[in-house]
Amino acid sequence: MAFSYQTLKRITGTAIVDDTLTGADLADGLVSNQKIVGANVTSAKIDTNAVNMGSNVVTGTTPTSKGGTGRTTVGSANQLFTVNSSGNGTTFSNHGIYGMSVYTGGGTWSKPSGVRYVKVQVQGAGGGGSGHGESGGSGGYSERIIDVTGVNSVSIGVGGAGSGTYYSGAGGNSSGSSFGNYCSASGGYGANRNNQHSGGLGGVGSGGTLNIYGGGGQPHHTRSSVGGQNFWGGAVAAGHPQGGHFSHRHESHASPGAGGSGGYFTGHRGANGRNGMVVVVMYY
Repeated sequence: MAFSYQTLKRITGTAIVDDTLTGADLADGLVSNQKIVGANVTSAKIDTNAVNMGSNVVTGTTPTSKGGTGRTTVGSANQLFTVNSSGNGTTFSNHGIYGMSVYTGGGTWSKPSGVRYVKVQVQGAGGGGSGHGESGGSGGYSERIIDVTGVNSVSIGVGGAGSGTYYSGAGGNSSGSSFGNYCSASGGYGANRNNQHSGGLGGVGSGGTLNIYGGGGQPHHTRSSVGGQNFWGGAVAAGHPQGGHFSHRHESHASPGAGGSGGYFTGHRGANGRNGMVVVVMYY
């Protein structure tokens, strides 16, 4: 029978003595993936430490569909590894609080790059106080978390405070604050505006997830009366005859949107209310 030299090309595992075929016996690139039948190389056939992933180069990227990340690089410091906005891959992105902007006057909020959500806190202004203890009401309060993914800018309005006056005049009404059409808070009323010898009613929030009335003012004969309080704190301290126009002189020592405190006697001027405020906390 003729001898077939082709049979010499078919060397099986049983024909090779253990450890006799080493890496030095194989030229670089000689054994390619086309020459290895699927599932032939198992973990039992690879010696411990035979493959060093630290020094050997593995080409390609394992896709997410195969349990990989689909990425060959890492992100920047303090970024999170997460699913991309399209939901079809992975990415590294910023996370957490971007920053805070506080508005004590009207303006425009412009979205910084990467910001996705904002927590908005809107405070209306406070009404003015009168004499003889009659004080103004505080502005209302509204709070809301807004997805601003599709928003570039929002107009902001900040309410002005009502002016204080003497007994038995009516303290000035204040105006409201707003964050675009998303949420707003009305201003508080001045003393004697809702009823003679009565404190002013507080404003109220609207459009927010949380909407709160501001505290009302105090009435005639209360003498040392403070203005309406709100989410941020209280009004200016009440006075005494020996202090003259004490509350009016120190009216800036009060929280945003607070009502103006009343003067002690008829000859003592009530304090102005406090202007409103809008706070925008931004998140990635």
